[in-house]
Amino acid sequence: MAALLLLSYVLPYTSPKLFPSFAILSLLAPIIIIINIAFVLYWLVSLKKQFLLSTLILTIGWFIIPNIYKFTGNSSSLNDDLKVMSYNVRLFNFWNWTDDKNTSTLIKDFIKEVSPDILLLQENYDEQKNKPNYPYSYIKSNIKSKKAGLAIFSKFPIINKGSLNFKNTSNDIIFVDIVKKKDTIRIYNFHLQSLHLRPEQENFGQENSSKLIERLKEGFVKQAEQTELFLAHEKKWKGKKIIGGDFNNTSYSWVYNQISKDKKDAFIEAGSGFGKTFDYWFPMRIDFILTDENAIINKFTTFSEKNSDHFPILAKIHW
Repeated sequence: MAALLLLSYVLPYTSPKLFPSFAILSLLAPIIIIINIAFVLYWLVSLKKQFLLSTLILTIGWFIIPNIYKFTGNSSSLNDDLKVMSYNVRLFNFWNWTDDKNTSTLIKDFIKEVSPDILLLQENYDEQKNKPNYPYSYIKSNIKSKKAGLAIFSKFPIINKGSLNFKNTSNDIIFVDIVKKKDTIRIYNFHLQSLHLRPEQENFGQENSSKLIERLKEGFVKQAEQTELFLAHEKKWKGKKIIGGDFNNTSYSWVYNQISKDKKDAFIEAGSGFGKTFDYWFPMRIDFILTDENAIINKFTTFSEKNSDHFPILAKIHW
């Protein structure tokens, strides 16, 4: 376990296109960290010097990888903060993944109660009954379903919008430019390649472990390609920006490392706890809100509403 943890520290610097099997460790990194913490406690109680091994490796990780847990957050707030929420709504329960027929209404009511200035939805299902009440929006559905896709809703005027139009996938990245007072801010909404994992099923819904590994490898390679497309697109924008959405990967991955360079992670800046965003038994943080380095994140919240397989996140940001 100590060796695996040490190996996982290399993950952020190794493209999945080079070693796709190696990238699978990025999903397991949080649990490997927890196991090593358990070993430290076990060896300490046993008064064995082996505790030094995991302690040393965990200490190295403290300085080079994102924290798995934040002990204190930031609860300050300004009236001028921009409230940005990201939420994978799982098609508003279109496929009846839960028996609660009111799920879509619960999601819409929750959004109305929180009332973010900017709302980023992944796995949106474009029906009138699902639409939050916002004056400005950009909704992009994929070619196959014509209703499922991504959406950005805004209380501020949208003066530009577009999509990266990923090929051969239902995933995508869309963006808008909003005007808030004298500021023009670029907002990206991410939904990187889905891994199509079903945690409640054996082998995560795949036929066997070999099929599962192949599915993960294929997904990670596509995520790397999509990340490269985004980085090329991002270079053209020199102003203020916010990046949010479902990365379908953890903060220990090459994908996250590349996208978050020269940016602030709202959870790391102002969050607390595990920041868990995916409804699974161990803490997986795969949904993010990032900003440019000049932004100040006053507050970050991970909500506990179980109306989807993802938990909504919200950041309060200003410059």
